[in-house]
Amino acid sequence: MRRREFITLLGGATAWPLAARAQHRERMRRVGVLLPAFPDDPVWQTRLGAFLQGLAILGWGIGQNLRIETRWATPNITDIRRHSAELAALAPDVILAPGGSSVGPLLESTRTVPVVFAIVNDPVGAGYVDNLARPGGNATGFMSFEFSLSAKWLELLKQLAPRLMRVAVLRDATQNFAMSSFAAVQAVAPSLGVEVIPINMRDAGEIEQSVAIFARSPNAGLIPMASAAAIQHCDVILTLASRHSLPAVYWDRFFVDASGLMSYGPDLVDQFRRAASYVDRILKGEKPADLPVQAPTQFELVINLKTAKSLGLDIPPMLLARADEVIE
Repeated sequence: MRRREFITLLGGATAWPLAARAQHRERMRRVGVLLPAFPDDPVWQTRLGAFLQGLAILGWGIGQNLRIETRWATPNITDIRRHSAELAALAPDVILAPGGSSVGPLLESTRTVPVVFAIVNDPVGAGYVDNLARPGGNATGFMSFEFSLSAKWLELLKQLAPRLMRVAVLRDATQNFAMSSFAAVQAVAPSLGVEVIPINMRDAGEIEQSVAIFARSPNAGLIPMASAAAIQHCDVILTLASRHSLPAVYWDRFFVDASGLMSYGPDLVDQFRRAASYVDRILKGEKPADLPVQAPTQFELVINLKTAKSLGLDIPPMLLARADEVIE
């Protein structure tokens, strides 16, 4: 080999790592995260941590090949809309938007930036996707519930409180999901010997007055339907359940951690881990329109033993054995 050719080849070889490093820098991706909560909310911090952990397992390192743009939008809809517009304007490679309160405003801001959602009740009814198998737009993700789960709440409540005869179902009547879930509860109620009564959740005063009237009759219970309204009025609902000695079943364990009786529902932290897999696939070139919306795969039953005792309830051994966690 001639000396000039050798030097040229050597120079090219030396340039390869530099080119590779430059290419690596060019492949830095940006992921937006829109959270409808305050930064000091431990529940949402845990969920975000699960998402970031899922990304790390899939090979995405913050500051290495990934940049995260996080917006703690607070539960206030005005703040959520503002942060939605800000994130959309940044045009990241994909945005994680958990909950309908985040997804709706975000899709109003962009129909081009890919969006992965988690803990959404009814993405088809809400208009986020065309259908579950083929979402068809710029959004896909993980839904929280199937309507049949609502019937399971009534069944569990009846097992825990066998003398139960009447159940108030707290719902946000503006949501299609709430109406369909209430229908599922109604369908199973006769076989359990239970009458179900709907109570709308427009504001705290209405909830308090309606529950107080309902609780005048004995052998009554409570089922709050999953919604942003129920989260907003969480303290009111828990206080009323305790004040009127109403056994209640919730969809999320954070109610039980805060003194609620029992919860049965999907493992929502797991939804954030799974959301990382869809973000990974989109970053690698797949389209949200082609990724089917997935139903939950892990469920957990949590029982607060202290609250059960305060209500004078003896938890059936079989139900206790089924519980994933019992809070003493």
